[in-house]
Amino acid sequence: MHVRARAIICAVRAHGEHGAIVRALTPDDGLLAGYVRGGRSRTMRPVLMPSNVVVAEFRARTEDQLAGLTVELVHSRAPLMSEPLAAAALDWATALSASALPEGLGDAPMFQALEGVLDAIEAAPSARGWARALVLFEALVLARLGLGPSATARLDDDAQWPAILAALADTGRQLDAHIFAERRVDVMAARDRLTERLKRTVA
Repeated sequence: MHVRARAIICAVRAHGEHGAIVRALTPDDGLLAGYVRGGRSRTMRPVLMPSNVVVAEFRARTEDQLAGLTVELVHSRAPLMSEPLAAAALDWATALSASALPEGLGDAPMFQALEGVLDAIEAAPSARGWARALVLFEALVLARLGLGPSATARLDDDAQWPAILAALADTGRQLDAHIFAERRVDVMAARDRLTERLKRTVA
């Protein structure tokens, strides 16, 4: 297996003394996992940050083998990590992608949707500029997994905070019940942090 593609870093897990296992979303090959030698080094940690865009090269002798991965940074969103609300949004969008999307199935629209949400979080001066996009991204993930429509279908471009928070609660219930029922502590905690910060912002 050999894949070289633009990719969004979605999850990073320490492996061994110095390495890291990285899950990244690509347009044509979907979510892929790879081992980065020295991934925990001072040089690589800022590169292997969830939400960063990289050129990723995965190499494996067989399809069943964990690929070796090398990356070249294209775009860093590290400056947003000092902003608690934006950081929580980036953390959740990438964690959702890493945990819910199937591996190895190309889905260019899903890649574009994630990239669009991350770009919106980066560009918007306030959460109002990206909260609706994030909810719609959650709905798209649910739809890709075969789950039904939700209240997000009624979110128009001028949706106000009560409607956005109601839709967020609706997608949250579906994610919790159908996708993360067995992994709530590990995955949904990131979403809980985000929703609490959003509620404090609009209170």
